[in-house]
Amino acid sequence: MASSTATGTALVWFRRDLRLSDNPALHAAVRSGRPLVCVYIHETGTDTALAAGAASRWWLHHSLGRLAAAINAIGGKLLLRHGEADAVLPALCEEADCAEVFWNRSDTIAVDARDCALASQLADQGVKARGFRAGTLIDPETHLNGSGSAYKVFTPFWKAALRTLEPRTPLPAPTSLEPGPNLPSDTLKDWALLPVAPDWAAAFSDDWTPGEAGAHARLDDFLAGPLPDYPVDRDRPDLEGTSRLSPHLAWGEISPRTIWHRARDHADRGGAYQPTEKFLSEVGWRDFAIYLAKHFGDFRNDNFSRQFDHFPWRDNPAGLEAWKRGQTGVPIVDAAMRQLWATGWMHNRPRMIVASFLIKHLGVHWRDGMAWFEDTLVDADLNVNAASWQWVAGSGADAAPYFRVFNPVTQGEKFDPDGAYVRRWVPELSGLKGKAIHAPWTQPAGVLAMAGVTLGKTYPAPVIDLKHGREMALDAYQAMKAAADAASPDA
Repeated sequence: MASSTATGTALVWFRRDLRLSDNPALHAAVRSGRPLVCVYIHETGTDTALAAGAASRWWLHHSLGRLAAAINAIGGKLLLRHGEADAVLPALCEEADCAEVFWNRSDTIAVDARDCALASQLADQGVKARGFRAGTLIDPETHLNGSGSAYKVFTPFWKAALRTLEPRTPLPAPTSLEPGPNLPSDTLKDWALLPVAPDWAAAFSDDWTPGEAGAHARLDDFLAGPLPDYPVDRDRPDLEGTSRLSPHLAWGEISPRTIWHRARDHADRGGAYQPTEKFLSEVGWRDFAIYLAKHFGDFRNDNFSRQFDHFPWRDNPAGLEAWKRGQTGVPIVDAAMRQLWATGWMHNRPRMIVASFLIKHLGVHWRDGMAWFEDTLVDADLNVNAASWQWVAGSGADAAPYFRVFNPVTQGEKFDPDGAYVRRWVPELSGLKGKAIHAPWTQPAGVLAMAGVTLGKTYPAPVIDLKHGREMALDAYQAMKAAADAASPDA
């Protein structure tokens, strides 16, 4: 740590970067030599770019507790304040006699714009604000194609990145902190982030260990275990084939640079090279979602492909509610939605299946599905969530052909071939054997009776005929195309 020769304190504003290692803002603040004030501001406004959903608040509570303990262990203190940052932070700087404020940029358009205004506000009161890029592998502002334009398709985006990509070595965590003044702080209990009546997150701790140490342990387990079979097993929800690092990345408990170097080092020491590259490309897709937001605006609210402004969405509240509760009568969809509710997470392949079913079979707007995911996922990352939902809808960048409609039965048969995933989360169907579990409505009455299944009683009948739903989706896409063509200035 640099010696303390500067006057005034330095303030580190933690946001979705809840870690000590490879934290550029914290590293620079420590190097400033100033006494340090560490703060997390619980923003209480209604802006969805700032507010965490219910499941994410569970994660935040535990992650902040562990960050506070880690800061305490090296001599510092994590201050907790609540309110709007553009009011709380200037007041805190005056209270703490701050000369400089350090933060990592959020990579969210609305937040970064607010932060620019906040930096000017702080400058007016004599406080220098310093922002850092901390959440991506590539610099989204400078990574452009040969004509100087932003990429719209992931494959060329990633291929070009790999030609020059050498992320810097992760910054070390500080070993000691010089604390600033002892200031009053909220407590986590004050914020009531945890569900109480009922405690629907009671089982989350069985699956998750929020915090930086938990993130590194999760990466260790993945590199030592599932990585060699990742390219195939990543699509199998019945297997433990993925890294499950997404909530740790979403909350910034581990940096993508750390993951990059740890994975590459593992491959260099004899690990599986091709699976490592596939895994890192998925980390790159997260970068791509952030990149799209940087260059193409608010695709949380606006269709990336503007012809989807003419899409005839259906008013289907009953279908949306059945989908949320895992009661659609389509087993792979219901299994995934129940996994989401029970664990705060869903395997990636089922995410695509349930999104396609909601959008294309039920005709529900992708924004309604996105909103539910943001309330129920512990890994709700605003850019990634929006990019993913638009990709499935067909309205996004690099989207699958808009007329592609996932068949949830064949998807289940292919990726949950023995029905183990469905059997775990939809136990009322556990008596059905093999692939029969993915389409119980096709089974003879005797087979259902022997399995203890009565459609409409012990398990719902499908909320929609899958063939009819697909036909309605294709008709809607044709209507959209015709309306978009008619609205074109060249029409």
